[in-house]
Amino acid sequence: MNDNESMNFRVHLFTLFFAVHINALLFYLIQSFVKLSKYIMAGIITKSALRQQLKQKLANMSSEDRHRQSSIITKKVLASSIYQQSQRVCLYLSMDEEVSTHDILLDVFSSGKQCFIPRYTAASMEMLRIKSLEDYDSLPKTKWNIKQPETSEGREEALASGGLDLILVPGLAFTQKGHRLGRGKGYYDTYLEKCKSNKLQSLVTIGLAFEEQVVDFIPTHEHDVSVDYVFDSHN
Repeated sequence: MNDNESMNFRVHLFTLFFAVHINALLFYLIQSFVKLSKYIMAGIITKSALRQQLKQKLANMSSEDRHRQSSIITKKVLASSIYQQSQRVCLYLSMDEEVSTHDILLDVFSSGKQCFIPRYTAASMEMLRIKSLEDYDSLPKTKWNIKQPETSEGREEALASGGLDLILVPGLAFTQKGHRLGRGKGYYDTYLEKCKSNKLQSLVTIGLAFEEQVVDFIPTHEHDVSVDYVFDSHN
């Protein structure tokens, strides 16, 4: 190798070395910027403020629009392979400002699936089985005007009897990536974490959301549990 070739080789090595380190530096800067952006956004939008915004949006929705969007979302759920392949289905019993689950409940019974619904206490939530539409109709209502079993006595609890295939999850807001904003009690975060601890491999979680509830960013913390999918009324 003559002097010119040696010099060219050294220049080539230096250029390659420089390019690798520049790329590594750029990658580090981009990652740092993404993390910083999240911290900035978290500082600008608190969970409390976002809850207030979403509650106002939901209050401004007409009953006709809620019904229209609920109908679209229900059709999506019933047509999905996730739902069709699930045998043990847990769903929330919807309040007026939530995506309605009533028609899904009817289909769960008519298709012979096992149905589980939440029972809330001051400190926790469990998912109890209801066996028929008549069983559902006989349930008492809470102060929130939601039906739920008065006691867990004599009822099958999902995690103690084989787990669940599908949980339909309510929320005030969702991102398309599955981040969820609840009402602040932590019921679903705690229960979904318990499902993870039980290693339910087949479990799929789907958040149901009106268009107004899908947002770009939700501040999240370590204890927040995301859902696998979000079904809204967009095509």
